[in-house]
Amino acid sequence: MSLEFISLENIQKVAHEYGYWAIFLGILLENLGIPLPGETVTLVGGFLAGSKELNYWLVLTDAIAGAVIGGICGYWIGRIGGWSLLVRLGNLFRISEARLLSIKEQFSENAGKAVFFGRFFALLRIFSAPLAGIVEMSFGKFLIYNVVGAITWGSVMVTLAFFAGRLVSLEQLVAWVSQFALLALVILVAVIAIPIWLESRGKGGEEIGR
Repeated sequence: MSLEFISLENIQKVAHEYGYWAIFLGILLENLGIPLPGETVTLVGGFLAGSKELNYWLVLTDAIAGAVIGGICGYWIGRIGGWSLLVRLGNLFRISEARLLSIKEQFSENAGKAVFFGRFFALLRIFSAPLAGIVEMSFGKFLIYNVVGAITWGSVMVTLAFFAGRLVSLEQLVAWVSQFALLALVILVAVIAIPIWLESRGKGGEEIGR
């Protein structure tokens, strides 16, 4: 659900007024774990670069630097106090600590992939770094996936907006990218959830058979 103050129109106004700082801070705060539209900020930056209002290389540098630094901060927030917060939230929603530990173990096995590919998925981009800290992924390993993922994501988003912005409107471009990110998230959830559901059904059937 979009809030009025972070509408596309207002993001454009802030980008015009504050330029590279707006792009850097918008992406940094999202990767820190704050639900801001960092993807849209990146597309706006690339679009403005395509229209010669900003420099392509400076926008790209801002996007990558914001993603890397925000991810590092998010990781340490999750590493230092994320688990205790997660347990309290679990109690609030009646999710046992044992279940949370099971989820933690499953995420830990795929933490590197989540940090790298998570940038291309709605919501996961916000939570992947703090979750990597919560599961105590080694910082060295996290840093590698974080930097490579930030470079890949930033390059794709800024370059896409730089060139595609000459063919379609910014509004249409943002809508298409958002729809793709949401669809990708739905597919990812299905890929993860369906095997777990089938496995739980199989175990339930075995217990009944006994």
